Amino acid sequence: MYTQERTTMSNLVVGGPVAVNSYDNAIVAALVENRPVMLVHAFNGGFLRPVELTDSVHDKGVKLSTKLDTVKEAQGHLWYITPAGFFGQRPLYFIESAAGQVTPKPASAGQADAGRGDDGTPKPQRRRITVHQKAPEATADTVQVGLPDKVGDLWRGKNGAPEDTQLWVVTVTPWGGITFVPITHPDAILGFKDHAVAADSEVRVTYNWGGDFTGTVINTFYPRLPNEWSVPYHHVFT
Repeated sequence: MYTQERTTMSNLVVGGPVAVNSYDNAIVAALVENRPVMLVHAFNGGFLRPVELTDSVHDKGVKLSTKLDTVKEAQGHLWYITPAGFFGQRPLYFIESAAGQVTPKPASAGQADAGRGDDGTPKPQRRRITVHQKAPEATADTVQVGLPDKVGDLWRGKNGAPEDTQLWVVTVTPWGGITFVPITHPDAILGFKDHAVAADSEVRVTYNWGGDFTGTVINTFYPRLPNEWSVPYHHVFT
């Protein structure tokens, strides 16, 4: 089920000691190079975007959009899949929105620096997709896009670490997509409320009926670099 457009990259090491066969340059760019990508849905070609794009809102979720229009300028269509340590030997990631990104001011004398990138500038603050503690049992909103200290109480880790509910296992599927599994709910994957994948469908954590980390085709996303938006990849725009 591979396509001729993809460049074969055998046994690529993604984020750690887990070897995967990628077959897709956008996966490499997202996981290794930490470049922003569009997360395009396998079923209808829509893409994930935060419900609220401004940096001051941390209690809203994610939805599936089917047109860029004015969203493109606000970068609501772009996400970073940021390395965040390991779960056993599986690398973990944050799913961070490029919309509402804030570059913090440099720390003043005597204050701790929040960290800097390779270019020496302060690391930007990005809102992350956060899972509800009771997902996927509840039918209410089960993801929020916000900073660790700004999301609601039930979107914080049970052990006191806000990041617990923001860590994801990212699994590359054999057909060149990716599936997101929250470490707090390993029997679930990122899906949609009522399993609907129409425009503006609400993103939530849903039971993984596929039975393994790859989930099902309907809950798979294709990372697309911004310049690849018009490329007719397999399963997209069909």
